[in-house]
Amino acid sequence: MNMQTIQSTLKTDGTFFSPLYRKNNYKTEELNVMHRTVSKLLDVSTTSKKPGMLLGHIQSGKTRSFLGSMGLGLDNGFEVVIILTKNSNALVKQTFERIENEFMECIEEDHLAVYDIMKMPVKLRKFELKRKLAIVLKKEKKNMQRLENLLFEMYPDLAERKILFIDDEADFASVAYDNVKDKNIIDLKVIAGQIDQIRARLEDAAYLQVTATPYSLYLQPDDMTVHEHKAFQPKRPAFTELVPVHDKYIGGEMYFEKSKEDGHMASYLYHEISEEELEILRKSDKRKVKVNHLLTGERYEGIRSALIHFIVGSKIRNIQQERKEQRVEKYAFIMHTITTKAAHQWQEEVMLHMEEQLREAIRKDDPIFDQLIRTAYQDFVRSQIKDIYFPSFDEVLSNVREAIVEEELLIEIVNSEQDVDNLLDKSGELKLRTPLNFFIGGQILDRGITIKNLIGFYYGRNPQKFQQDTVLQHSRMYGARPLEDIAVTRFYTTKRIYSVMEQMHEFDTELRRAFEFGANSGEVVFIQKDMDNTILPCNPNKILLSSVQMLKPGKRMLPTGFQTIPKSYLQREMKKLDKYVETMKRTAKAIHPKDARCFLVKKEKVQELLEMIYQTYEFKEGYGWDLETYCSVMNYLSEEMDTNRKGHVWVVLRQNRNMARIRKSTGRFEDAPDTKQDELKIARNLARVVPSLILIRQNGAEEQGWRGGAFYWPVMVAPEETKTTVFAGKGIKEK
Repeated sequence: MNMQTIQSTLKTDGTFFSPLYRKNNYKTEELNVMHRTVSKLLDVSTTSKKPGMLLGHIQSGKTRSFLGSMGLGLDNGFEVVIILTKNSNALVKQTFERIENEFMECIEEDHLAVYDIMKMPVKLRKFELKRKLAIVLKKEKKNMQRLENLLFEMYPDLAERKILFIDDEADFASVAYDNVKDKNIIDLKVIAGQIDQIRARLEDAAYLQVTATPYSLYLQPDDMTVHEHKAFQPKRPAFTELVPVHDKYIGGEMYFEKSKEDGHMASYLYHEISEEELEILRKSDKRKVKVNHLLTGERYEGIRSALIHFIVGSKIRNIQQERKEQRVEKYAFIMHTITTKAAHQWQEEVMLHMEEQLREAIRKDDPIFDQLIRTAYQDFVRSQIKDIYFPSFDEVLSNVREAIVEEELLIEIVNSEQDVDNLLDKSGELKLRTPLNFFIGGQILDRGITIKNLIGFYYGRNPQKFQQDTVLQHSRMYGARPLEDIAVTRFYTTKRIYSVMEQMHEFDTELRRAFEFGANSGEVVFIQKDMDNTILPCNPNKILLSSVQMLKPGKRMLPTGFQTIPKSYLQREMKKLDKYVETMKRTAKAIHPKDARCFLVKKEKVQELLEMIYQTYEFKEGYGWDLETYCSVMNYLSEEMDTNRKGHVWVVLRQNRNMARIRKSTGRFEDAPDTKQDELKIARNLARVVPSLILIRQNGAEEQGWRGGAFYWPVMVAPEETKTTVFAGKGIKEK
């Protein structure tokens, strides 16, 4: 074993780690993380209140890293490993199967025994107890009680051995929640207490948390002054190690950053669906759903497109695989909108009817079938990869027709522990029975269960209930994905939900950046606007992501997705606005010496201006402008620095602009009315200690998609000296 680049005093050629190393061919950066993690677990005191932290990206190989660390730990003094999973039987089984597979050689040679705590033999013999043990259990009260009984009643000798706790997906069980109505969250607080009690009674134990979203535990500064009722004492890890990201990882950057680049394959990933369609699919209503119109009705356009794209995309990939003489893969799609079984049964009924109508259209040679397949095919033409073979329409049409006639499509409900348990294959992954697997389900599908070859997602959970620590659940589209699969992947949700998930990505990215690069000493400020509009530090776990703004140096904030009010009303309002802007400029505190269109004014005047502008907008469903939070952010940024410009905002005025309402390349609403080389560059130069507001007067021509009247489009720019801040306009209500 070549360990020349690994700086470690650990034993590296032992019984447990050597087989793992040979099997997995770990890269140097992975080895370094494992060695540092185990060294610190041996040298640093860790508890559930002050854990070691293994921090990875969502679906990025954290299990691979913690199993490698487990093997290295077993070779260097640890004798019992207790692995805590989320509250899911299926995930326990998946974790158990993964451990058995990884340590197969050690198990066969009687060096290690692996147990699911709910299926352990009644009486272990001395011979069995001499081996090193791995025990898997879910974070659930009865499981924790059984662990306590196992360690202190049945086999008290185990409690005296060196034990390593590995808390997988630790974002759920390790933060204590108070005054939250959700019973599950209250249960998790109890479980956290049980873990602490067990840990306190052990002779020699270490504690490692594995997560992608641990920020609420430790990034909030310790010395912040907080209101008596908002006090939050952050938990700090004893140490943190970052899991390396492999080169095949696809994460939020693809879905929420590259997707904004015109012509990039990622710009075609997201397909918007209507709120009305979600409502139709949440509750059985045969008055609204006309079964005979599923292939043509506008109400079902989103889910119909999702199904057709999934089938067409899968067949494109199969044809490409056959051409390269590769294994022909089976593919999966997830539909996740609501957790009730009644809703799942209704959705299954709708999808089965849709499948039957496709089959009927083929039988009758109905032109609607060719039209639907062609629409999906042409969409995929736009996102194809250069130099990768792309089949002809006729070839794809023939393959799709055959797939439907031969019943390659399986539409299946997955909404209970028992269902998932039966559906898992030998490796603990969700079994793909047919070439096309369309899964309908709820929370069970997003509790870490591995699903191979996912190329379609129809998502509709209520974003009003999203909190910071639920990010991991809802990101099944992240993980190892070949780019050829991404080229035929589509993600369906409402604009409202997409915006919240984009916030999640920005939230995750900025907090990770602050941690990795030491921004603000590795700390992030979590603040909330209180009832009386004062700004207070707050508990990150009480933040609703649907109300969050991530503040960082130079960030742009602006309204999008709007139309102006009718021209006759707009002209009247614009006369008032033009007059107000001219007065504001004339009475400004300071004017830029080189550009008279840049002037410094009091924040109160800017807020009044923004309130006037707000009256000139109408918003499409799913879009909006939270003016109250927008103004609160502006107030916070203008007051944060104690300088002679405190309480002021730089205004950068630009006029006579002709920005289209919708981009031709993607069909999405324009979100960049400010040019980088002109006003944005100037605004960022001015925004040193107080924010800038780029105020762009658009002509609003009808040929540009507007209503023929001029209007103002504001873009706020955060100051250069802004600390990375999570600003919550709203939080979870206390009892």
